[in-house]
Amino acid sequence: MADYYNILGVDRNASQDELKRAYRKIALKYHPDKNPGDKVAEEKFKEAAQAYSVLSDSDKKAKYDQFGEDGLKGGFGGGAGMDMNDIFSHFSDIFGNSSGFGNFSDIFGRRSSGRGRQYNNSGSDLRIRMKLTLEEINSGVKKKVNIKHMVNCDSCNGEGGSNTRTCPHCHGTGEVRERVSSLFGQMINVQTCSTCQGEGKVIKNKCRKCNGDGRIMKKDQIEINVPAGVASGHYITINGKGNKGIRGGMSGNLLVMFEEIPHHLFVRNDSDIYLTAKISWPLAVLGGKIKIPTISGNVSTELKPGIQSGKYLRLKNKGLPNLNHRTNGDQIVKIQVKTPTNIKSDEKKLISDLDKMYSNTKVEISKYK
Repeated sequence: MADYYNILGVDRNASQDELKRAYRKIALKYHPDKNPGDKVAEEKFKEAAQAYSVLSDSDKKAKYDQFGEDGLKGGFGGGAGMDMNDIFSHFSDIFGNSSGFGNFSDIFGRRSSGRGRQYNNSGSDLRIRMKLTLEEINSGVKKKVNIKHMVNCDSCNGEGGSNTRTCPHCHGTGEVRERVSSLFGQMINVQTCSTCQGEGKVIKNKCRKCNGDGRIMKKDQIEINVPAGVASGHYITINGKGNKGIRGGMSGNLLVMFEEIPHHLFVRNDSDIYLTAKISWPLAVLGGKIKIPTISGNVSTELKPGIQSGKYLRLKNKGLPNLNHRTNGDQIVKIQVKTPTNIKSDEKKLISDLDKMYSNTKVEISKYK
């Protein structure tokens, strides 16, 4: 059974920085590109990667310390069975900043995917914001938006021109390689070809309208179907309505981000909406019917006699639609009793007479809630 601490040459109390330095040293020593055809070096390289993957993970390390390799069933994988490309992709961050090159695989002229550079001419996505009122959110709405996006050039049909030929600089590979000397010996730096921008071909006779790009800017109007119940932060994706890719590449998408306009009356909490109703103290004492505005119109509700200020009423299903469900939230109404001010003399006399009837219960003291 392999001892991961011995493989990396560290003790059991080694810090993460010490583990990283030890693994980097061994990986550079036994890297397959520095030891071509050496199966022993390749196995040591894989063993070091496996050891580091376990000891650098606190959960895996705890299981290994307690149960050994048996506690890692279903984990990262075992030494000889590990894939080189997985090792490159998992641990490239260890070498990326300290080597002076782009990433771990570039140090040795190898890419983490195991394949050559692939040219990507897909178009980019567009993002727009759409402001919605609470009434629009309640009912759902169709809205038209104006966008500017890249489309196929109508002069060259998106081809960028004529007389396409293989790039003379990279010979069609889309990349150029440069040998450099370093601390680790001869290494290869791989970069995107600056002549063809990684495409592998160049156009001799470029289209004058798009200058060889195959795209032009165009204004379009698009109708967006907004479902009921959306909220700020929600978005929908309109496939293919982003920027067209250069020279016939795939189009990106249009992302429509929703933004709710604050309402002058209602406050929203998920699918529920809140409202304050200020009532006169005679109505609070005697009770009665009142009209309450909702997002879909006024409704009548009954107040019980003696209702207290701060009481909440719940109007079932008078809130907003729940997105993707056939239910609505509720409307919550907070009752607030108004205290009259600037009263007339005759009103003051009536209130004073009424006050005498309650002279023994003017103030009621109770525990704070």
